[in-house]
Amino acid sequence: MLERITRFFTRESAHSDPQEVQIYEDGEHPLSPDMINRDAYKVVDVLQRAGFEAYVVGGCVRDLLIGLKPKDFDVATSAKPGEIKELFRRARIIGRRFQIVHVQFSREIIEVTTFRSNTSQTAGKNHRQQTDSGMLTRDNVFGTVEEDASRRDLTVNALYYDPGDNSIHDFTNGLDDIDDKIIRIIGDPETRFREDPVRLLRVARFAAKLGFDIESHTANPMKQRAADLQQVSPPRLFDETLKLFMSGQALDTFNLLLEYKLFDFIVPQLAPMLNDRQGIPIKLVSQALINTDKRIQASQRVTPAFVYAALLWPVVQKLAKNYEKQGSSPPYALSKAAGEVILKQIPVTAIPKRFTIPMREIWDLQLHLRRRGGNRAKRLLEHPRFRAAYDFVLLREESGEDLEGLGEWWSAYQQANAESREEMADQVAATERRPRKNRRRRGGKPAANPES
Repeated sequence: MLERITRFFTRESAHSDPQEVQIYEDGEHPLSPDMINRDAYKVVDVLQRAGFEAYVVGGCVRDLLIGLKPKDFDVATSAKPGEIKELFRRARIIGRRFQIVHVQFSREIIEVTTFRSNTSQTAGKNHRQQTDSGMLTRDNVFGTVEEDASRRDLTVNALYYDPGDNSIHDFTNGLDDIDDKIIRIIGDPETRFREDPVRLLRVARFAAKLGFDIESHTANPMKQRAADLQQVSPPRLFDETLKLFMSGQALDTFNLLLEYKLFDFIVPQLAPMLNDRQGIPIKLVSQALINTDKRIQASQRVTPAFVYAALLWPVVQKLAKNYEKQGSSPPYALSKAAGEVILKQIPVTAIPKRFTIPMREIWDLQLHLRRRGGNRAKRLLEHPRFRAAYDFVLLREESGEDLEGLGEWWSAYQQANAESREEMADQVAATERRPRKNRRRRGGKPAANPES
């Protein structure tokens, strides 16, 4: 895609520090204005006509350059949030940590940000705040486009496109890194990771999404800074995990998270169980992510409830078995384990209740789907969470767990007619019948209580 660019320029090797802008004019790159979302184009045009600098910026430019369809189009401008709001009838300022403006056109929302600066000399305490560890908690210091480029996270995300004259402005050799298929953080990696530990996840996510390699200077401090993820708020970390596992490259992302020890701080209860690379837990999680990727690629629905049910199931299952050994019934042991595991996970990634409830239903049904004799099978088939629970059974079997043909039975039952279903359920009912505990021996005396 970028061969046309390299025909016009011979560039120096890419580096992470911002430099003098390289401007690629019309004809010196593969983009054209008609590739840009018309509402984003309109926002840029209105801002420029009002005398402000404005560009389409970030991931949408990157994706267009490598032939991907952008999910959304963002705009960066020299106009302040209040000035942006005055230019558009349907616009509102949101955010405290980073003030941005949402400009709405029909159902489309264009996110508009003011150029920001990394410079702290002129930053008042109400505009830029950091913790003692260096993590930014507020960053509303405005600056120039050059400064804005320097504070973006990755070189491949720091490209500024002007649809008005069809030019690309590159301050960090991001085009070189796209050409070389490299993910590189802008500035000193350790400092940038301290400022915002979520950048660790973004490096892994974009490397997986684009199929790029992580540049060595960027990769070197990642394992050492992984524990900084504990500083990220649980709601924000939950949102980030959805991007990690529900963007179509979940398995590749997962493998990078393991490689750089990032997963230890996302699902810490599960992480120790993944050390056995041949064990069922890692096979189950990997297969769940493979299936999720396939569904996304097929434009099928995916839900965080199922993903998190898979991520936490090995922990729930292990804890439930421990409670059973202590004398608890299987349903009670499972319910108690599920509650405890979710309670420990929420302070890490704040899973909303609308997902934890179906997670628990999927887990509970793993027991109920075994007891399918008589009328139970018919009732289970009508359960609103049956399909997810059935898919979960198949997932467990795909991962190497022996469920005595449970998935095959339910597959056949769903395909059978009413008469065959009844026969199948009756056959199971016959095997489910158990003799009473106090059944008499041949001699007529009751069986001895082994605990007496």
